[in-house]
Amino acid sequence: MIPNQDVKKSTLEQELESMLSQCSVESKTEDLLMIQSEDSGKVDIVKVETIQSDTEKSEKAPPPPLAPPSTWTSANLREFKTHMAKEKHGVLTVRRGEVLTVRVPTHPNGKRLCWEFATDDYDIGFGIYFDWTPVTSTAVTLQISESSDEEEGEETESPWHGREGDVERGSVYRLRSRYGEIVQVYRRDSHREVQAGSHEYPGEGVYMLKLDNSYSLMRNKTLYLHVYYSS
Repeated sequence: MIPNQDVKKSTLEQELESMLSQCSVESKTEDLLMIQSEDSGKVDIVKVETIQSDTEKSEKAPPPPLAPPSTWTSANLREFKTHMAKEKHGVLTVRRGEVLTVRVPTHPNGKRLCWEFATDDYDIGFGIYFDWTPVTSTAVTLQISESSDEEEGEETESPWHGREGDVERGSVYRLRSRYGEIVQVYRRDSHREVQAGSHEYPGEGVYMLKLDNSYSLMRNKTLYLHVYYSS
């Protein structure tokens, strides 16, 4: 009969067990650890399986759905144009075949984005999207592209994989994961009535107002635009 013996763990084994107990569960990879005993020389291979943290899962999750905006029209077309003509940057030109994207960051003092626009003589396509990106500046910027699915400048990533449909019937954009659609792009009778609306901030990010004249090969569009935030 072989008497029972208490096996005392070596210092190396104790240190390795301590290291294993401190392994973070936030690692994405699987580790293979080789443990060798100082006394017997026996080698054991331990496979450490880990899971993703909640933070990493949330980074891959799609953004939450966006609430619909409030929209309305106004018959005060002449008064609105006269007022905007006196404002700096109140009148813009969207050239034929081009798309103007107005990027409006959320403002720390605001709760809603508001917009009003009108055009001379002819309609224009209009839609709004939201970029779930950290806001580093509250400055409003303009971007001009020659189609609805590209942005000007090499440093700006396009939010659109492509466009399905047309502006007149309503364009369906296949968006990248960080972008959300608030108002689908389609042609508005902005030459007959002032087109207006507002949208409650869904969180921090940048609104993208798209004024689409890509369908017009002959005419530039004169645009009267007022964009502001309210609290």
